[in-house]
Amino acid sequence: MAFIGPEEAPRVDFDEKMAAVENLPLFMKSLPTDSTDDVAVQALQSLAHEGTPDEIAQNFKEQGNDYFKGKRYREAIGFYTQGINAKPTDNALLEALLCNRAACNLELQNYGSVLRDCSKVLTLNSKSSKAYYRSAMALISLDRQEEALDCCDRCLSFDAHNQAVKSVRDRATKDKAERDRKQRAKEDRLREEREEQCALQAAFKERHLFWTSSPQGTSGNPYSPHFDPEDASKSTLIFPVFFLYPQYAISDVISDFVEHTTFSAHLSQMFPPEAPPPSWDHKNEYTATNLVVYAMTRRKRLLKVGKKMTLGDVCSAAMEKPGEPMDGLELKDGYLTFAVLPKGAVEQNWVEEFKRTRGNE
Repeated sequence: MAFIGPEEAPRVDFDEKMAAVENLPLFMKSLPTDSTDDVAVQALQSLAHEGTPDEIAQNFKEQGNDYFKGKRYREAIGFYTQGINAKPTDNALLEALLCNRAACNLELQNYGSVLRDCSKVLTLNSKSSKAYYRSAMALISLDRQEEALDCCDRCLSFDAHNQAVKSVRDRATKDKAERDRKQRAKEDRLREEREEQCALQAAFKERHLFWTSSPQGTSGNPYSPHFDPEDASKSTLIFPVFFLYPQYAISDVISDFVEHTTFSAHLSQMFPPEAPPPSWDHKNEYTATNLVVYAMTRRKRLLKVGKKMTLGDVCSAAMEKPGEPMDGLELKDGYLTFAVLPKGAVEQNWVEEFKRTRGNE
């Protein structure tokens, strides 16, 4: 027969036990503000508010101090607030309650509340070092270093040896210097970017390049025209370039095509004769020596590009002749575009189709 002993008492969580204890009137952290039928609570409420306003406020201040020492700042705020609401006639006591509540809010990062309480303190006592100190700490956290320095200077004008305020002032000075440095760096960067953009626009105009944008914009483009960083004179441009292969409706991107570089240099690297053909080149037609390049101008003129021509040469060739409407290459979303085709029938068919399409526009 199995032994049947006394059942083990159910395990109760420690927090639940403490919560039950704190519901007992004598162990309450704070008294309820609403009316209650509990006689014991009513008696405690009466005791808490018994005495002169100063005595009541002092009692709440001491309770708040106990919670502050235990780093229970929200509870401490509750007691300090009740002390303030008691409307003490002693300004020093009211000042202490406000300063202590500001200290709690400083720990809780409620910086607006800190500044409001400290402002009230300074109307009571214009030489409250604690109010200036806590105001300065809150202002530093709000990135308002100039105001923090002003608080410190006002305090040090009558409390010159206050080391805590001196330390806060040093911190505010350091933070302000760092913020100013970052601001100057940002302004310098923005100015350089504006100057770079102006210089680029002038360079585009000089080369008769016309910027056009697609409906989806350029935000997704990883490359953009820029000056050659190795050219201190900022007279050489580098472009991202599309090589289109109309025969197969695919393309390649050359991210950095220096305008003084020839087309043959890129084609030789991309389609060397000894290398295997690209996977899409089913007829093995795309080798550097068997390819032709075409450029399309803004006015839909078709230019055959000699392999020894540089990108700059093509820009010049695309310009309008004297007396004709302005013309040149298009920079679509920052990219120049060229068609690359194998010599022979593919080239001829594409050129005829281009001319036919242009005639219908």
